[in-house]
Amino acid sequence: MDPALSAVRLSVREAVHTLSSEDGGRIFSTLGSLKRYLGQTENPALPGEQEEFARVHFSAFLRCLVSKLSPDWLELLPDGQLEELWASFFLEGPADQAFLVLMESIEGTAGPSFRLMKMAQLLARFLSAGRMAAVLEGQCWQHTESASPLLQEMLLIRVVGLPDRLGNRLQRESLAVFLPQNYFPLLGEEIVRVLQAVVDSLRGGLDCSVSFVSQVLGKACVHGRQKEILGVLVPRLTALTQGSCLWQRVCWRLVERVPDRAMEAVLTGLVEAAPGPEVLSRLLGNLVMNSRKAQFVLTQKLLFLQYRCTTPMLQSLLGYLATDSQRRPLLVQALKELLETWGSSSAVRHTPLPQQRYVSKAVLICLVHLGDAELHDSRDELLASLMAGVKCRLDSSLPPVRRLGMVVAEVASTRIHPEGPPLRFQYEEDELSREMLALATSRPAADGSLETGPSVPPVAADTPDKEPEESDIPQPRPDSELDSDDEFVPYDMSGDQELKSSKAPMYVRDCVEALTTSENWERWEAALRALEGLVFRSPAATREVSVELAKVLLHLEEKTSVAGFEGLRQRALVAVTVTDPARVAKYLTSQFYALNYSLRQRMDILDVLTLAAQELSRPGRLGRAPQRGSPGPASQPSSAVAPAWRAVVEERIRSKTRRFSKGSAGRGPAAGPNEFNSVAGYFFFPLIQHFDRPLVTFDLLGDDQLVLGRLAHTLGALMYLAVNTTVAVPMGKALLEFVWALRFHGDAYVRRGLLSAVSSVLLSVPAERLLADLPDELLEARAWLAGERWAVVGGRQAGGRCSPSSHEGLWSRAEAPELSKTQSKGQRLSCPQCGGGGTAIRGHWSPTGAPQRRHPVMRDGVCLFWKIPNLWKGYKVSTMDPRQIHQILAFCHILPLTTFFS
Repeated sequence: MDPALSAVRLSVREAVHTLSSEDGGRIFSTLGSLKRYLGQTENPALPGEQEEFARVHFSAFLRCLVSKLSPDWLELLPDGQLEELWASFFLEGPADQAFLVLMESIEGTAGPSFRLMKMAQLLARFLSAGRMAAVLEGQCWQHTESASPLLQEMLLIRVVGLPDRLGNRLQRESLAVFLPQNYFPLLGEEIVRVLQAVVDSLRGGLDCSVSFVSQVLGKACVHGRQKEILGVLVPRLTALTQGSCLWQRVCWRLVERVPDRAMEAVLTGLVEAAPGPEVLSRLLGNLVMNSRKAQFVLTQKLLFLQYRCTTPMLQSLLGYLATDSQRRPLLVQALKELLETWGSSSAVRHTPLPQQRYVSKAVLICLVHLGDAELHDSRDELLASLMAGVKCRLDSSLPPVRRLGMVVAEVASTRIHPEGPPLRFQYEEDELSREMLALATSRPAADGSLETGPSVPPVAADTPDKEPEESDIPQPRPDSELDSDDEFVPYDMSGDQELKSSKAPMYVRDCVEALTTSENWERWEAALRALEGLVFRSPAATREVSVELAKVLLHLEEKTSVAGFEGLRQRALVAVTVTDPARVAKYLTSQFYALNYSLRQRMDILDVLTLAAQELSRPGRLGRAPQRGSPGPASQPSSAVAPAWRAVVEERIRSKTRRFSKGSAGRGPAAGPNEFNSVAGYFFFPLIQHFDRPLVTFDLLGDDQLVLGRLAHTLGALMYLAVNTTVAVPMGKALLEFVWALRFHGDAYVRRGLLSAVSSVLLSVPAERLLADLPDELLEARAWLAGERWAVVGGRQAGGRCSPSSHEGLWSRAEAPELSKTQSKGQRLSCPQCGGGGTAIRGHWSPTGAPQRRHPVMRDGVCLFWKIPNLWKGYKVSTMDPRQIHQILAFCHILPLTTFFS
């Protein structure tokens, strides 16, 4: 046996026996003599003895020190001398072994105790003294020796999991330094210190490794602590790699050594924390070319499988691919795949709108970074994908999707094919379109960042430029105020109108002639503005030319810039349809399925039919309809004078009349026949007749799904307006067959229209007629609604689910049984669902507090009124008419559930 080695063993054995005594001075001297094996005294031990003590005896001796820790043992010497000497072995010895013993002792303590708190406080001192850097640095030199994988794994688990382990053990007594928001920034600072030591060693010619540091960084990012650790690490490394190639190489190796399972978390955090593509290039180097995992994450997963990156992150990521010539082929390939995804009709239908915006932004950023020569080599492939995407988006029923396709098409066509004619669309600018155009007008600067190029300034930006010109106008001198005309009262010119060279037509036929043959644009505009009033004032003359006038208005195009042209044209068409509903409705419905009409004209036909039906079904329309037109020239003087003298006379009578009581001031709406009753079939049946017959330019079951959705909503509105009419039952039967044929349509807008149509049938057709005349259709629709779990708002693409209560509410009207004979009128009842009290009134359940609104119960005895209160969006339905509730829910795109009201 080596005598030097036996001397170390004997010294350690003697120190362990001395720790059990109660002589504080002897314990202090023994521990002080043992510190020479740590090299911390004036007479240190030989290097071989120090190595043996650290390798063989140090961990066991620390465990012995932990076992002796108690309040009585520490008080053997005054002023905390023994405690300070005891702690010095943990703070000055080998850091990795001290850290493991500290964590082992804390985790092995049964519960809250003096020893647990002392060890936690010592661990906090250990971290504050920078010993964690020594733990990590010690593993950087192990590559030249036989490094223990088991030891590194234990260190890795406890270094990264320290906040969780300490939190589980200390509970509410945990110290601030152990909290994740404090610990991981501290760990980031320690990593920077370790990397500094590695750089210094490399400059000194020593070999070292950063693999363990990479594992610590990767595991911390996998645990979701990218912001805490990289928020400290990235700014420091950005400054250190500014002008040092050695620091850049160390950073490249640090990221390369990250395990594959943690590569995605690390790269995502770096892309998010890096302030720009140049910094990201300094930190990553050509990692994307050397690591297949990194290439998959940066060029596939962050671009196609996720869409949580912000716009600056996208600019950093794609700018990183563009900053080096070896990485630019990856950018070209990414653009091809992005445009291929952008042009996929399946992706347009099934991906959410935020992801489509994300891909569109990535396409524009790629186009900014690529040059004309690179785009020219792949022009045909890029243009094919671009045109396919534009077609899919213009066919979409969602306005944001169409607007997105227009913006990207304009920018991409200009960049990919600058020699060809540019694409131009008309769309309303919003925040997203302005952001997309800003991305397209930016150009990469010399340092790799993006700078904004020349762009057309907005109109509002021209206002400040005009101020200097206005300031150059000479101001009048103070003496000129003496000759001012301010003392004269100015004329009232508020009622003045622009003088027209052409007078407005006085007859309907003159309007038809002016709109078809006139080359005088002022007369053409005057005829269009006067047409609605003339139609209502001359119904007999209108009926003579109603079909011809409807044809002219349907094909009318805006020849000049007329303010509100679409509104004037639509109101005139509605007026003609209301005046001669049978003939005009027959013409319009026949033209809906005719050739050579645009989608806009077909949707205009649907809008006109809906508005005309609404006007025809309005109570008291006959007394107020003539007032819709503007008064003619002959009636203007009398209409301006009559209200004045009549008001004076009524005021005098009111002041001289004594009234003892007053009745209700308001008058109910005037009663009258429903004019829509006799013509509802002309509006409804021709529209629903040929929806399944495709034409050359019009296919409702194909690409024209936007028009199909509008048709479903229009049919539902016509069905709802036909309430209490004789034709409601056959209309409801035909509409349920229409819904049954399209119940599995893929577009959310169409499905929403079908649900609205079903609700309209249940509202308009009496319950007894539903069960008597439409039992088969009713059961089919019920099975469909009960089996499907559609998202009422947004369709399947939105990812929502329809509440089961909505299906029950749709059919509660048809299924609601009468109360049993034992539940007589006036009997007090209790709702089994909500516990609310109520009264049986005429065979129906009536909740307390709403005696005038009754609703039936379901077969299981649960009242629907209390079962689904969450679907009413806060409306006080107990005081509202069911028609009002239906309108509110239809406006909010919520499935109408008012059918259970009696």
